[in-house]
Amino acid sequence: SQSLRPHRSDWERTRRQAGVRSQTQGVGGVIGENGEVSTIEHSPASLRPIELRSDNAAGVAPEIVAAIAEANAGSAMAYGGDDWSARLRGRVAEVFEHPEVSVFPVLTGTAANSLALSSICPPWGAVLCHETAHIIRNECGATSLFGGGAVMRGLPGTDFLLERASLEQAFATTNWGDNHHSQPSALSLTNPTDYGTVYSVERIAELAATAKARGMRVHIDGARVANAIAALGCTPAELTWRAGVDLLSLGATKNGAMSTDAIVCFDPALAEQLSYRVKRAGQVASKMRFQSVQLDAYLTDGLWLRMAANANAAMARLATGLADRGVAMSTQPQANIAFVHVPDAVADRLEAAGLFFYRIAPGLIRFVTSFQTTLDDVDEVLHRMGAALTAAP
Repeated sequence: SQSLRPHRSDWERTRRQAGVRSQTQGVGGVIGENGEVSTIEHSPASLRPIELRSDNAAGVAPEIVAAIAEANAGSAMAYGGDDWSARLRGRVAEVFEHPEVSVFPVLTGTAANSLALSSICPPWGAVLCHETAHIIRNECGATSLFGGGAVMRGLPGTDFLLERASLEQAFATTNWGDNHHSQPSALSLTNPTDYGTVYSVERIAELAATAKARGMRVHIDGARVANAIAALGCTPAELTWRAGVDLLSLGATKNGAMSTDAIVCFDPALAEQLSYRVKRAGQVASKMRFQSVQLDAYLTDGLWLRMAANANAAMARLATGLADRGVAMSTQPQANIAFVHVPDAVADRLEAAGLFFYRIAPGLIRFVTSFQTTLDDVDEVLHRMGAALTAAP
């Protein structure tokens, strides 16, 4: 299977799509190497650009922008001693139905994953995950760094999801108690997976019970966990601690926040060490109120789930339209990600028509919808796809 990171040639191709003549895009234009700003030029033939590269490319939800502006009035205590951070702690307890939950805002999902896992996996331990998990494919060994050398052990599973049989096979091939071998200590599940499939509540509970029978702890990489919750129609509590999860990396940036994710800790015994680990990693922001207010607005009145549901609905419409046109996908999307099989010549035509996406491998492209993707966007994508498929070579 292929890494999800685009090759450098994809970045160059993306710049050509946008008509960008320099390397760094600024607001409303392009910042060249000399610091001068020039406007972005789109080819007249490209029509309006439609963003399908990543939900990271989307903007910030208006509700969150308004919340940041509100927090910017006056001054406040630093390092989480502010009213917004206190309110966030109450909000997380309410949303996850857990009175003893702790929340630690961090700047990135990589920080959330690696620091959370470092608190439940000793340096001689191993983190078990799917062989395509984000933590093992796309985080440059951050878990091993912050875990003092802990290793990650990728296991197979269909549809990019771990199975109980894979866990049991890993246990059977482990030399338990032998100090020559890393000891399985933590289970990490990416939900949704980077390939658009979703772990059900029942599967998480089964895997968590299997892991805990061996004394392991359980973590969810929830960079897009709102999309999973919206897709399953369950509650946040049902998908996490009630299913046996100890720690959640709560993603927000991909789904409408500006600059924050968080570690949500359901075990008070882990919370104290996490406070130190987060600080030592440089993830305790002095003006934390601007992180906390984003997360509080994100979780208030179901905003995060509504935005995720929009992204999911857009992908469902897109997937249906692609299938109707005879376009194959690697798996049936369950959230907001699809891997689409098209000839390279068709991908070339889609780029020329103003669609932004990543080429993962020859004949394989990735589409990702976001909270900003409209149904009109989807219909226009399908129109351009139809034209690209039927164009003469």
